[in-house]
Amino acid sequence: MNHLIESLRRIVGPANVLTEGDLSAWENDWRKRERGKSLAVIRPGATKEVADVVRACAAAGVSIVPQGGNTGLVAGSTPDASGTQVVLSLQRMNAVRAIDAANLTITVEAGCVLQTLQEAAERAGFLFPLSLAAEGSCTIGGNLGTNAGGTQVVRYGNTRELCLGLEVVTAQGEVWEGLSGLRKDNTGYDLRDLFIGSEGTLGVITAATMKLYPLPSARLTAWAAVPSLDAAVTLLGLAHRHLGAGLTGFEVMGQFALSLVACHFPQQRVPLFQDVPYCVLLENSDHESQAHARAQFERLLETALESGCVSDAVVAENLTQAHQLWHIRESIPLAQAEEGLNIKHDISIPVSRIPEFVRVTDALLAREIAGVRLVNFGHLGDGNLHYNVQAPEGGDASVFLREQEARINTLVFDSVQAFGGSISAEHGVGSLKVDKLEHHKSPVALAMMRAVKRALDPQNLMNPGRVLRM
Repeated sequence: MNHLIESLRRIVGPANVLTEGDLSAWENDWRKRERGKSLAVIRPGATKEVADVVRACAAAGVSIVPQGGNTGLVAGSTPDASGTQVVLSLQRMNAVRAIDAANLTITVEAGCVLQTLQEAAERAGFLFPLSLAAEGSCTIGGNLGTNAGGTQVVRYGNTRELCLGLEVVTAQGEVWEGLSGLRKDNTGYDLRDLFIGSEGTLGVITAATMKLYPLPSARLTAWAAVPSLDAAVTLLGLAHRHLGAGLTGFEVMGQFALSLVACHFPQQRVPLFQDVPYCVLLENSDHESQAHARAQFERLLETALESGCVSDAVVAENLTQAHQLWHIRESIPLAQAEEGLNIKHDISIPVSRIPEFVRVTDALLAREIAGVRLVNFGHLGDGNLHYNVQAPEGGDASVFLREQEARINTLVFDSVQAFGGSISAEHGVGSLKVDKLEHHKSPVALAMMRAVKRALDPQNLMNPGRVLRM
């Protein structure tokens, strides 16, 4: 392996081959559930360097773990504990290469932090709508690798829908230059879609051309108390009818989830949650005027109050108040962490079936595991729930996870399947769900996925053990 290390130093420079010291930022996953050990952390600065690194590792038979901001939640971008894998960090490749105003596109390198991309688009007078809690540290390459979702999927779609082209280094070290900003290209298989959501198992995304949108003239946020999830689904239907494409966010938050924010972050004033089971956060973006957006919101909320699907509501008076409301929603995962270790489920269910799924699964878990606490929140507008399980109050959370996690995952995932859902909506599969996928994906689908993997990565050197068992 010394020969490989020397080759890698020649390719990227000695300072960008890390083998000693504290490498925990690259070797441990964000949730601190997986602690790996790498042969080396390699930090290329250009696509050619990535290609040369991949070729060198392929010749040596050394597997590669591509990594962006290492903010994933399914342990998909950290090395195993063997000390034989190379971590390929794209963080130095962070340039905004070009903005094409007429084509409404921006081309960035894979290591570009999402917030940096958003700000570059805004400076040019455009909106890049992908938004999630980790946007200050996650990278666009990681967003594409996991097909990240976030809070505006209801209007703009997942990262896949925002991407028009990719530059990719293949498992053989070749460069596919597919950065076209074309919206129509019917020339065979869509190779771009193979790599989006593949979690680095087929190749290394090094750059991407992404869609831009005009900046909205107005953006309004409302917070509504609803008596049930059925009422929340009714409100979603009303929002679609009243706001149309202006509906850019629709988040639901359970009372217990909000109580954790109120408990652990008392400086945040959580409105209207004490006496209702759920609250909803809505966002309306308008291209006419602030007055038009507010009038739309007021008509929607009047109709919702009259119908009984909303018991009370507040509309943010300014941008500061809107940010405060969104900050409450984004603080739920942090409040969960403060409460203790928990079992996370990133699931999707057809929107119409979500209320019944929650009723059935809540009752099932309460019956099977005494005292279990359910932290239910997420992107109701696109059918994605973060249906998380907290240990019983006063119990040892680490013991609870050790003794109950496998059983709880089985109960929840079996229920998800029964309701026609998916066990991963936006976080990916990684290593945490790779074995579960075998039971919740059809054999035909798995066979096709393995055929793609064997064709593009015959040595199984690209992020092995993630997404699929080969």
